[in-house]
Amino acid sequence: MKHFLSGVAKQLATSEALIRPITMAADFFMSARGCLVTFHRGASAQAWEKLPNRDFYLDLDFLDQFLSYLTHRGWDVVTMEEALRRSALGRANDRFINFSIDDCYRDTFEQVVPLFRRHDLPVTLFVTTGIPDATLPLWAAGLEDVLLTHDRVMFEDGAVDVATFEDKNAAFHRVAGQWDGPHAAACYVEFCKLNDIDIDAMHWKHAISWEMLEALRDDPLVEIGAHTVSHPHVSSLTPERARAELQGSRDRLIEKLGIPCRHFAFPYGRSADCGPRDFEIARDSGFVSAATTRKGLMRSGQDAFDLPRNTINGAHRSLATMELHLTGLTGAAARMTGRV
Repeated sequence: MKHFLSGVAKQLATSEALIRPITMAADFFMSARGCLVTFHRGASAQAWEKLPNRDFYLDLDFLDQFLSYLTHRGWDVVTMEEALRRSALGRANDRFINFSIDDCYRDTFEQVVPLFRRHDLPVTLFVTTGIPDATLPLWAAGLEDVLLTHDRVMFEDGAVDVATFEDKNAAFHRVAGQWDGPHAAACYVEFCKLNDIDIDAMHWKHAISWEMLEALRDDPLVEIGAHTVSHPHVSSLTPERARAELQGSRDRLIEKLGIPCRHFAFPYGRSADCGPRDFEIARDSGFVSAATTRKGLMRSGQDAFDLPRNTINGAHRSLATMELHLTGLTGAAARMTGRV
């Protein structure tokens, strides 16, 4: 059954002709519905093709097309604050979508927000405060950057030739899999030493800064929320540590930017990463909402501390795929296959 559903989803995602009747039926039969979508980084189509970790990036040329498509189809792009208000109202035939960017890197400031600005549409930023504070090592970004700009790199077990995209892609995923975990920072420090990389300069090549966030704070199209201090799996933490991550990120954003910081998004965000205990911690930390990455639609009466969000990434470069999110089909498939 799981393989059948997966095959159907792939077929639908590649065919506008197949998905369009479904979207028309959803528009006719479904009442108010909202769709929350999230991504991490953005790159132009030309740059995207060369990135070893390209699924972590959204193709901004496609996003440009999708934003125009949404306007044409009559969807309202809204802030998280407005999404909550509309969910509470539950007006018939109301259709709205919120875009949020998790973590927030330099390209959020330089490329992604300007794209939304050109469309005169709002966007929500969920900031991991360890990034502008430079306390969170951006090892994946640094590893990818070195692989992208070098034909030969050094690892502890010797030199590796990475002249082709295939070599770079394979090396990134092999090494990222080995590093991922509490020892990643130490591995990255050693990697930078071996390859004569200025680790601080590399951080700021990719990180968003507080100065950039101050400029975005003053943009009426930008809403800023919190995404923890160090991007952990919150459910794996003690209650005290979890509270420090949530409350600490909110306090830091209030301190640095002078904003209310009403909204929060859980890192990773699936059922194994956050649960009822963590939703209560978010509430106690002063937030008015908390978003997950459990696929689905936002409906009238939605629990504001267990919001579904649909992750979109580099593989999502078709309008048919986006419509699967807008109709709630990806959420239904995820629940049926246990991928929540």
